[in-house]
Amino acid sequence: MHYRWRYQDEQAGDVPGPEEIFDAQAEAEDWLSAVWAQLYESGVHQVTLLHGESEVYGPMSLAPADS
Repeated sequence: MHYRWRYQDEQAGDVPGPEEIFDAQAEAEDWLSAVWAQLYESGVHQVTLLHGESEVYGPMSLAPADS
């Protein structure tokens, strides 16, 4: 099974986002660390990490700390 992110808006509604697939949890987390600000600016306000269809953790806010 692979890892991927589920993207949601401010009201926790699912929104489209990059359809990246990762072999390892650390790879998915590293990718998110590099792109979270761009995702937030595009309307993604929270993410959940999925392993297959199971939730690993989340939802996790992408709002900057000073928001």
